[in-house]
Amino acid sequence: MKEITFDNITMARELFGNHNYNLARISEATGVKIDNRGNTLIIKGNSENIILTEKMLNQLYGLVQENFSIHPADIETAASALRNDSSCRLKNIFLDTILITFKKKNIAPRSPNQKLYVEAVRNNDIVFAIGPAGTGKTYLAMAMAVAAMTKGEINKIILTRPAVEAGEALGFLPGDLSEKINPYLRPLYDALHDILSIDRAKELIDQGSIEIAPLAFMRGRTLNNAFIILDEAQNTTSEQMKMFLTRIGNSSRALITGDITQIDLPAGKKSGLVEAKKILQDIPGLKFIFFNNNDVVRHRLVSRIIEAYDKDSSTKKMNKNETR
Repeated sequence: MKEITFDNITMARELFGNHNYNLARISEATGVKIDNRGNTLIIKGNSENIILTEKMLNQLYGLVQENFSIHPADIETAASALRNDSSCRLKNIFLDTILITFKKKNIAPRSPNQKLYVEAVRNNDIVFAIGPAGTGKTYLAMAMAVAAMTKGEINKIILTRPAVEAGEALGFLPGDLSEKINPYLRPLYDALHDILSIDRAKELIDQGSIEIAPLAFMRGRTLNNAFIILDEAQNTTSEQMKMFLTRIGNSSRALITGDITQIDLPAGKKSGLVEAKKILQDIPGLKFIFFNNNDVVRHRLVSRIIEAYDKDSSTKKMNKNETR
């Protein structure tokens, strides 16, 4: 058993959450029982979990003192980070502000791998981010791009993704070319509009400072002084990936994001992202960051869903090998 008393009752209540919601989540994440008596907590459980919970509570309390608002997903992230590295400093992750949105929302890393991602983007011209949906790959890339433009580090943001789902059916969709391809670019608009107001985003797009286009529109161009984001890169072919990487010009940076477990290419087509992962890792100035379900920042069930699918896939693969 361990007893912890926090000196500031107001900050303690912020840490505990409404109706002790955060405490319940912390208890669930660390496997202990937490009793609340005012600004004092009594932690019960095995010694290892008690030590983890104490570190976690003290560090989260320190974050609250820095006016950090604890999101439910942050609790599981904090528990996972401290369990994997007991010397981890949560402040170094959660307080690394990238950008403050037009809604006054602070965008910062939410996991150790996201912190590595942000640092990689700051220190390398080309970064590959590979991992499951919901790990912040595209959203953080967008925030880093807008931050770079705000600081005057680049003149243009280019957002692109392959429209592979359309295939040959693209010509049969209603509307002009813009109306045909917009559904495949919508996730990029959604991320952009969460960071910039719709009016400001439209203004920058109309000025040509932000360009959102299918990957095919990149062919034959040289992209200078730009921040280029290639999303859904698992659906590029080998030829498309090579084409994209060779478009990058002077004073430009590129982020390539994708999930190699969700490839939608036709049978027999090799993913350009999978190939790049195999042949480009040793090039200086180019960095690969790999995410997993512990980095998921969407609804807390998303990481469990991903884990369940991964487990089912592994089981099927093992059974297939056993029947050979």
